Amino acid sequence: MSAEQIYAALAALGAEPVADPKKRPSGPQEEDRLRLLGSLLAKTELEITAATRLTEEAEIEDVLETLLGWDEQVGADPGLAVNVVTNRLQRAAVQISQPEAQELPPGREAAFGAVMTAVYTLGAQLHAERGDAQGTRRALSGAEEALIDVLQGMHDLRVAIGDTAGPEDKATDG
Repeated sequence: MSAEQIYAALAALGAEPVADPKKRPSGPQEEDRLRLLGSLLAKTELEITAATRLTEEAEIEDVLETLLGWDEQVGADPGLAVNVVTNRLQRAAVQISQPEAQELPPGREAAFGAVMTAVYTLGAQLHAERGDAQGTRRALSGAEEALIDVLQGMHDLRVAIGDTAGPEDKATDG
């Protein structure tokens, strides 16, 4: 799919980005392709989100219907499906951590770790299926580190709401 085709799809959805005619006098260029794909992805995800708000149990059927359409496009290749899901999870992790300049709040840190645990675990499974023991080990190490971040973030959030004592509280108790 070319940048021009992606731009046309965005235009058909009423979501074409406004391009600076001085920078792009002849319209979208191939170097704009990934950015335009990101815009198209965002528009599609926003449309799906608006159509599948889970406010009632019956609406899970809407979510399942979108998955059927997804499956029709991806096909029967489980490796491709895992690669697409891994790519989506990586984008989600970046989006979870993006707005913060320095340190994530504990709940977001835990969410970031949870997503990255999934990314690394899926990667470990792919490496294992290919017989790549070293790649599997590296991915499992990443998953373990991310899982530690999940647990630490959850603990820190509990400390923040007063459910458990923090390290400084434990030091004064003894």
